[in-house]
Amino acid sequence: MIKQYIFVLMVISFLFQQQNFAQSKQVPRTYVAHKTSEKIVIDGKAEETAWKTTPKSQDFIDIEGEKIPTYQTNMKMLWDEDYLYFYAKMEEPHIWATLKQRDTVIFYNNDFEIFIDPDGDTHNYYEFEMNALNTVWDLFIVKPYREPAPIVDSWDIQGLKSQLYIQGTLNDASDEDEFWSVEVAIPWEVLKEANSHNEIPENEFWRINFSRVNWDFELENGTYSRAKDEKGEFKHEYNWVWSPQGVINMHEPEHWGYVYFSNTAPGEKEEFSIPNDEKIKWELYRIYRAQKAYKDKNGKWAGALSKINGEFIQVEGEKLQPKLEVHKTGWNIWVESPFTGHKLLIKEDGDFIKQKN
Repeated sequence: MIKQYIFVLMVISFLFQQQNFAQSKQVPRTYVAHKTSEKIVIDGKAEETAWKTTPKSQDFIDIEGEKIPTYQTNMKMLWDEDYLYFYAKMEEPHIWATLKQRDTVIFYNNDFEIFIDPDGDTHNYYEFEMNALNTVWDLFIVKPYREPAPIVDSWDIQGLKSQLYIQGTLNDASDEDEFWSVEVAIPWEVLKEANSHNEIPENEFWRINFSRVNWDFELENGTYSRAKDEKGEFKHEYNWVWSPQGVINMHEPEHWGYVYFSNTAPGEKEEFSIPNDEKIKWELYRIYRAQKAYKDKNGKWAGALSKINGEFIQVEGEKLQPKLEVHKTGWNIWVESPFTGHKLLIKEDGDFIKQKN
């Protein structure tokens, strides 16, 4: 059942991508995660001094980056030598959950989701979801759903810690709740497996995003369920995220936010700016998506970048001319960075490669 669902999701995701390749440009958000020396107890409350002194994120926004969500959501992050920590607080007047089996489709309930791409190549990334019963779904995704590839649903986060706190009452429609908060600890030993090196990314950044799925609900004999329309079909969910995607699709990792892992303590000042090479990467992925859309419309790849508005790109005042290389098994788009001298390349399956000179 899960595998059938994932296949359907892949198809839907691909269609969304084709329909939205001309999406408005969204600048990813940034966050600095500080290193803590304090022992963190995973209880969903985040009462340690480290949590209280670390800044919360910007308010979550609708996934397309335009609408303000009905209820406020914020996240925080910390790290130490053993774990990467997450905390999120979600306002919600009706806290409910029904799913109790691990690795079921958790976002059929209201849920909180974490997406992590350690090396930023859009391949080999992690997805984690949990509901208000602390039921989790963890996946290892080889490639985004727009590309045919295995999805390792049986993969589990070894050593995972997760807990939640509810200011209110779960599955009780007789009162109005305030919020639910989640706290998650993922061991570095798991996360480093998809990194470009087998070390904690101290003073480095990863691509990460967060999503909160929220549903309109209906009650029957005091039991919550997803609301249906007049045709008896489930109404569409709301997707509220930390860093806007610009499209209704979380599985475009090139839009995720940037988290910088500072070795400074919580509360200390740390500045992080997105490197210019990353801004070049955004433009290369824009061309990549246009090339995919061209193939979908015309049945063949564009043989020249001028056909997909990719002949030139401009980043921080620098006008660059990407190159398109077509070969027997696909194509590459690449450009040399004027900022670092690195060759930045995207393959036909969306894999990003940085080659140092």
